Amino acid sequence: MNLTEHYNQLYKKSSKAIRSGNYTLDPQINNETDSRFGITLLIRPNDAVKANIQLFLAALKEVEPTQYYYPDSDIHITVMSIISCSEEFRLDQISPNDYIGVICKSLVDLDGITIKFKGVTASPSALMIQGFPTDESLNNLRDKLRDDFKNSGLQQTIDSRYTITAAHATIMRFQEELQHPEELIQVVEKFRDFDFGEFKVENLELVYNDWYQRKGNTIHLADFIL
Repeated sequence: MNLTEHYNQLYKKSSKAIRSGNYTLDPQINNETDSRFGITLLIRPNDAVKANIQLFLAALKEVEPTQYYYPDSDIHITVMSIISCSEEFRLDQISPNDYIGVICKSLVDLDGITIKFKGVTASPSALMIQGFPTDESLNNLRDKLRDDFKNSGLQQTIDSRYTITAAHATIMRFQEELQHPEELIQVVEKFRDFDFGEFKVENLELVYNDWYQRKGNTIHLADFIL
């Protein structure tokens, strides 16, 4: 299935659920003792794209001010969740340099990655900016990472939750009952095909992170300049 179709189907199903009250609240967002941590390779959009995302967030906040909105510092695209967030995992269980070495190997011969952020979609618990890689380079990198980590013998949980194929950025999560679900969907509809901009990926980041990629809980492990 192509990405446009994937995002469209997700939106159709989820917007219907949101309108009818069948959305899902995230009970962990404000849980101070949430101890789910993992390791992620990610991309951060540039400032021009983030400024456009803030336009969308400002419109959403007018109708649903009490939901969870991602600050600029936390907005990201997951390239690969190398160790999925869990309560069992801690950074001292691994040697980050081993992981950095495998990623460096995967990046050899990588073509440049360019992402276009256009339109928004939804899940039953969140809103997301739709990301579209302009060619196959992101998918090729993911395939190489899968192979290289599988052959490395290192602890990893790649694709254990689902096989990552999209390039979206989550920007809002439902943390309490929606006050105006219909108006919320109307705002989303306005931005459904909005062009948030295109950016060339200049570097990838390897981080030790919590479930929400909150900056305050993140330990930066490495940068990979492309």
